[in-house]
Amino acid sequence: MNAQFLSHMERILWLYALPYNPQYPVVCFDERPCFLIGDLLPPVPMQPSQPRKEHYAYEKHGSCALLAAIEPLTGRRLGQVQPQRTKREYMEFCRALAATYPDAIKIRLVQDNLNTHNASAFYAHLPADDAFALAQRFEFYYTPKSASWLNMIECEFSALARGCLHQRIPTIEQLRTSVLNLLAERSAKQIKIHWQFSIQTARTKLNTHYERVHAANVKYAEPHPSPDTSALGQPGAASQPEPVAGVQGERVGSAMSQKDLET
Repeated sequence: MNAQFLSHMERILWLYALPYNPQYPVVCFDERPCFLIGDLLPPVPMQPSQPRKEHYAYEKHGSCALLAAIEPLTGRRLGQVQPQRTKREYMEFCRALAATYPDAIKIRLVQDNLNTHNASAFYAHLPADDAFALAQRFEFYYTPKSASWLNMIECEFSALARGCLHQRIPTIEQLRTSVLNLLAERSAKQIKIHWQFSIQTARTKLNTHYERVHAANVKYAEPHPSPDTSALGQPGAASQPEPVAGVQGERVGSAMSQKDLET
């Protein structure tokens, strides 16, 4: 982690901590590839006391792209399945997102640094006046490199993977139907994401990275308690590592691996 990483991370954590404001909705967006897979042999349907079975052999039918966004504080979702993910698809998605929030002054959009994720996509595919008007609807917040865990849409992608994307789906039409139906169902249920990883938690749990950037950040380090010598030699005396954050159903704190932190 460097100073730029910490700056971008804290800006997003500050954004997540803001109270709900319908005029400035916080929306998390990303794209992910989806592979179209078909069966070479028909699967054996489910029978009493027997699960559905499919042959290990399969055939590939290409790929497509899922573009999706979630407003964590309300559970509102928007998704599109496109043959590819270029600036045109990004522009079309942002235009649909702007139409979803007609009364919002600014849509605060959290996304990664992909080269298509900026207002140049609007100007490449819209007249200048329309492109400028669309760009005015958004504030862009970019996650640091190698920090996809900071974008809450990744939690939704995980749920979609478990709900339907784990299956073999041979055509883009079938995949679109499955994904959009599941998104609509989860949106109707208003399944929200409760973020628990704060700026203060970051400064404490990731203090070695903060201290490497500036030595004075040691003041945020978690104090180490004095060792309890009376417990030495007793079974179970070894301390257990404390998790950074956890997942509780649909409640997400943010799960980070060492690879995520090494930037």
